[in-house]
Amino acid sequence: MCGIVVVAGHTAPCGDLDRALRLLAHRGPDAEGLWTDPSGLCALGHRRLSILDLSDAGTQPMSTPDGRYHIVLNGEIYNYIELREELSGKATFRTRTDTEVLLAAYARWGPACLNRLIGMFAFAVWDEHEHTLFAARDRFGVKPLFIHEAPGGGLWMASEIKALHALGAPREPDAATWATYLLTGMYDHSPHTFWAGIQSLPPGSYLTWRPEVGPAIHTWYDPAAAALAEGPDARSEEAVGEELLGLLEESVALRFRSDVPVGVCLSGGLDSSLLLALIDRTHAADGQVKTFTFFCGDPQYDETPWVEHMLANTHHPACFCLLQPEEVPELAARVQEHQDEPFGGLPTLGMAKVHQRAAAEGVTVLLDGNGMDEAWCGYEYYARAVEVDAASGPVQGSRSPVTRPECLVPEFASLAKCFQPSAPFGDPVRDLQYRDLRYAKIPRAMRFADRVSMMYSRELREPFLDHRIVELGLRQPVDRKIRGGKGKWLPRRITDRLVPDGVREAPKRPVQTPQREWLRGPLRDWAEACIEAALATYGGVWLRPDAVRQQWQAYCSGHGDNSFHVWQWVSLGMAVHQ
Repeated sequence: MCGIVVVAGHTAPCGDLDRALRLLAHRGPDAEGLWTDPSGLCALGHRRLSILDLSDAGTQPMSTPDGRYHIVLNGEIYNYIELREELSGKATFRTRTDTEVLLAAYARWGPACLNRLIGMFAFAVWDEHEHTLFAARDRFGVKPLFIHEAPGGGLWMASEIKALHALGAPREPDAATWATYLLTGMYDHSPHTFWAGIQSLPPGSYLTWRPEVGPAIHTWYDPAAAALAEGPDARSEEAVGEELLGLLEESVALRFRSDVPVGVCLSGGLDSSLLLALIDRTHAADGQVKTFTFFCGDPQYDETPWVEHMLANTHHPACFCLLQPEEVPELAARVQEHQDEPFGGLPTLGMAKVHQRAAAEGVTVLLDGNGMDEAWCGYEYYARAVEVDAASGPVQGSRSPVTRPECLVPEFASLAKCFQPSAPFGDPVRDLQYRDLRYAKIPRAMRFADRVSMMYSRELREPFLDHRIVELGLRQPVDRKIRGGKGKWLPRRITDRLVPDGVREAPKRPVQTPQREWLRGPLRDWAEACIEAALATYGGVWLRPDAVRQQWQAYCSGHGDNSFHVWQWVSLGMAVHQ
């Protein structure tokens, strides 16, 4: 896991590259590297977090032995050992890194190498002979890559938005993106970011750039297209279940490839139970994998009893990470600084506590359970299979509107982009899955998770988001995913086989944290100060001050059962001071 900066074109502000790289030091505290093409057309910068081959040989940028190709990589290629064996005799390897294997794969197969990769990645390759830049992002956008088209036809790319600002990209909020977020609740459904002139390379996409031509973006992976190409799964449920178990075991085993300690993020839910069982099944000899769980000290939301029950018959050391209300203002400001864009409230702050503790415990890599709900229909609305707001999606456990359009200045609200996700499958359940995987839940979850883990120089891996597991889920008929009103049917059956009774999961909870209560209670003064900061800058321009204050007072009086709209205003207030 690392940070990268790329500048292409004669407009490259080389004097600002050092500052941009320094701003990414948290992503790669172990080493820094910079390579510049003799023509002056391209510079590649890298900050390294050492995971594989901890020697200096793993320092990037890396070059092919003939000096033609040069690479910077952020992420991990989990199947690098298998790829290295396939390339044996066709390439020379001087390190034990996945980066060198990826570079050799690109040199041999070009963009077609992407389909051979199992991993999370954002990387760039400069072809010194052809003066061509190639950059790509993994299938589900686990690792970020931001783009700014510079004056004069140049192109700048970086792992974080702040690095592009350091290179000279304007620090101007994108009003249309903010309007879309405040009106619909959508965060990351398009290439646009919350900053004008800065876009995100879409998941499953690659980019090419040449002088005098500029950038061109192509899609190399789409989960719906991949599932539709395979067609519906006509095998027996037992056969599919066995394949799923095998894929789960392989996915977890691949993500344990590391030369530094690996831990696991645990909640009290089904996915954590399954993840821990798979770890024990594939790494039985290593029963000392540390687990990390955040809690808020409120029994209404506390899942620690189920985690303790889950761990009772194991040897895994448990680290419980308490988030208290008095920590929130300072921690939220630091998280906002690292996110560069609005983030997901107290759950994200809770994960910050987890990664902070992991750093203190010397655990560099953590596994998490994201992806299973989207691939195998774990959310309640899949079971209901009813019409939902395609823009914002449902907020579980909430009966109140999630946003407050009446608090927006009409001219500003009119800037919001109407989002209509495609429906490639033609059935409501799989189209909901596709929306969540491609446009809604996974894009925002991956952004929150990447930034908050890298804030503490930790690498977060997502075994359940392996594309083979996702595609298998998308190919299944609905009764293999939802049965008896419950989702994740086949994963539940596997969990039943691997996990003892009474340990499988905590009761389903609609809300993860006491955010609603804290914003009305111990965090009220802080939240109000953030809201007033937002109104001081955007009142009368984006927000209607009287309407916002009226809704805020109603919320503080106990009206409404969700706090999302309040967090939106708090986010805007924090962004003002960023």
